Amino acid sequence: MPNYKKEDSLTLKKADWEVDFYSRPIIDSKGKKRWELLITTSQDISADKPFRWEKICPAGEVNSIWLSNALQEAINEAKEEGWEKPLRIRAWRSSMKTMVKKAAIKVGLDVIASRRTYSLIEWLKEREEEIYPLQEGYMNGPLAPPAPRILNDPIPLPEAVRGDAWSFTSLPIGALRDAKDWPMEFSGLLPIKEIDDETIEVPGLRLFSELRSLPIAGWLGGLEPVKLTMEGNQLLLEAGQEDRWLVTDMSQDIAESARQIIINSREKGNGYQFIAVQKNPADKKFSGFWMLRDIAD
Repeated sequence: MPNYKKEDSLTLKKADWEVDFYSRPIIDSKGKKRWELLITTSQDISADKPFRWEKICPAGEVNSIWLSNALQEAINEAKEEGWEKPLRIRAWRSSMKTMVKKAAIKVGLDVIASRRTYSLIEWLKEREEEIYPLQEGYMNGPLAPPAPRILNDPIPLPEAVRGDAWSFTSLPIGALRDAKDWPMEFSGLLPIKEIDDETIEVPGLRLFSELRSLPIAGWLGGLEPVKLTMEGNQLLLEAGQEDRWLVTDMSQDIAESARQIIINSREKGNGYQFIAVQKNPADKKFSGFWMLRDIAD
């Protein structure tokens, strides 16, 4: 392993990690399902090639000890490739939350239970379509459907996140490409993929507060916003791992319009969405701005 001088740390790339430790649709020679650890850096607006790391876990060693050792191995390899040790990792499977957290603590990593793992979900989909079917032991017969996700009842947004007013709106997807140049305090930006129609409308939520826009933005970022959805005439914000927040009730015609914009973005615009926090509608600066994606887990 190379020796790094103190000043070299300033040049290391920084990113959060997204982690999935789970079984795959492959049976090994002993008739056991393969377990695999996947790690990827979170998507951002830089041009850096993501750090990706994978390791198969023996079926008899699926525990926090094996996982913590593997995480340390990944940290070491990431540094060799020019990446700083992540300050935190995101884990989206609720069933693995306890094991991942226990393993991460041993190597000095904080874990966020969050489905804001767009990079990981895309990589998993790619592997399920292009990698696993080509491997020996792949379970290519009819599989039992996964258990339906249990949805928590939505609850009103915390008082700390409510502003003076709100607005459901939309932007052409092409406009989001310039977001990296907008003045903003808190943010969570994503790379925008190439798309044929740059005029496709991206749904978004704008929150306004003349006196509390910055604290609201800080709180909202801590909620780990994932995506906006419509349920009946209610606009919901899905966040964290299992949280569902009620943003507002809408009239039937406005709710139907919002639903169509969300569906159209999901089907034609890669599911992009956004949330913006500003002092007022005329303010040119954002106290907070997050890009979201409406994609299947």
